[in-house]
Amino acid sequence: MNDKKYFGVMLDCSRNAVMKPEQVMRFADIISSFGYNSIQLYTEDTYEIDGEPYFGYLRGRYTKEEIKAIDEHCMEKGVELIPCIQTLAHLNQIFRWSDYASIRDTDDILLAGEEKTYELIDKMFFTLAESFTSRKVNIGMDEAHMLGRGAYLDKNGLVNRFDILKKHLERVLSIAEKYGFECMMWSDMFMRLASGGDYYTFDKPVTSEAKACVPKNVNLVYWDYYHTEKRVYDGMFSVHKQLAGDKVWFAGGAWTWVGFAPRNGFTIKTMAPAMKSAAKNGIRNVFVTMWGDNGKECSFYSVLPSLYAIRKMYDGETDESSIKNGFKEIVGIDFDAMCLLDLPSDADGGKNTNNNPCRYLLYSDPLLGVMDSTVSKNTANEFKKAAKKLSPYCGDGEFAYLFETEKLLCETLALKCDLGGFLREAYKSENVEALKNGIKKIKKTEKKLKEFYYSFKNLWQKENKPHGFDVQELRIGGLMLRLSSARERIEDYLAGKISSVPELEETILDPFCRKGEEGKPVCMQTYSFTSTVNSL
Repeated sequence: MNDKKYFGVMLDCSRNAVMKPEQVMRFADIISSFGYNSIQLYTEDTYEIDGEPYFGYLRGRYTKEEIKAIDEHCMEKGVELIPCIQTLAHLNQIFRWSDYASIRDTDDILLAGEEKTYELIDKMFFTLAESFTSRKVNIGMDEAHMLGRGAYLDKNGLVNRFDILKKHLERVLSIAEKYGFECMMWSDMFMRLASGGDYYTFDKPVTSEAKACVPKNVNLVYWDYYHTEKRVYDGMFSVHKQLAGDKVWFAGGAWTWVGFAPRNGFTIKTMAPAMKSAAKNGIRNVFVTMWGDNGKECSFYSVLPSLYAIRKMYDGETDESSIKNGFKEIVGIDFDAMCLLDLPSDADGGKNTNNNPCRYLLYSDPLLGVMDSTVSKNTANEFKKAAKKLSPYCGDGEFAYLFETEKLLCETLALKCDLGGFLREAYKSENVEALKNGIKKIKKTEKKLKEFYYSFKNLWQKENKPHGFDVQELRIGGLMLRLSSARERIEDYLAGKISSVPELEETILDPFCRKGEEGKPVCMQTYSFTSTVNSL
């Protein structure tokens, strides 16, 4: 019996940013000094497969040689590199190519029961066996909510989706066993069966039907990035144990997916009770996910304070000063100083942990003002204060470039966040001098945005392969052009070349349709939602 206990991280290398091999190696160096012994490399299609030229095409996919080099370095550091892939859903990128049309069910989901699907999955495992030393693998299987509702439905009629899942899983496990792999998978699909539809529910008895659906040779990964009460984790671990016995892993989250800035504060707030519960419930295997939703704007290094604290909390360390001193001794930077990287996400005072003003206020259109109603009188000042707090750490040090990028982001947002409201008020009151000041404000914003762009580009080029930065350039470049266009429109209006600026005559509504409701949160928003209400 293998008594090894796994404590690791998961690096999302599928949301445009594929971390450079040498950066994965550097990350392994750091986390091994924290007491971590594994890395799950999350790759949906960003790894090469023999005979599948369109799998990960133009996406910066890892070659087998690159994975082998990372694997070898990790082993030298006592870190096991574990493949983390998808064998059911979350494969939307491959379906842009007609080569995969015949194995698509719907949305981002593979067509279960189709032999060509299992031919591709067999190739996946053949590649993993050649590239990784580890024979652990995370096969995904999460959030396939529309399973059996597309091409599968047309072909087979209406079939219970859990029956589809069970049969598909059996085929995948059989293929994995062929190549010597032991599988784990995200647990949400089975948990929804056990609870009647909800994931985070633990007050209902686990049915024999639900237990029977979980194969004996698969580990279930309970993932939870949100809860701050230990009782929730205790309850969820209890349900998972009923479903999978001792084959339960836990995945927490270090918040890197809410824009350009992390949320170390909320990460620790959720992971402190999670680690107490995991230790109490005898959960031997733990890893911390770092997702890159909506383009992966945030550096994984920005949550190093969280990663260090999480490891110590699992070990039972409760002394905050001891944790902070230990972190500084290893990383060479003050714990609290590095947590200042949270600031661009906290322009709302940090009250709403699922908020991302550093993204949605950057991309909110200067004329349409999709997000203008969310800007308070203090927002610009909050960004100014954040920039000043980040500034002292922009000079020397391994991670100075992170502080420089976020400082420039805050300086940009201090100018940009209330620009739409400023222009609209000046226009509606027919204040010519204010509109002229608005033109000056736009020019300053354009200049500062360009500075931020070059700093962010430097960050990306340092940490990631070049593939995927095209998306960032399209977004930031589009914003630059919109700022320029807005400035020209105001100039033309003042010069009498146009009689009106119709966008500024619109009444701005709350984008979340809250209608004056107090306390209803502003949820994390994507670029497409915040930049325009028109079709992209």
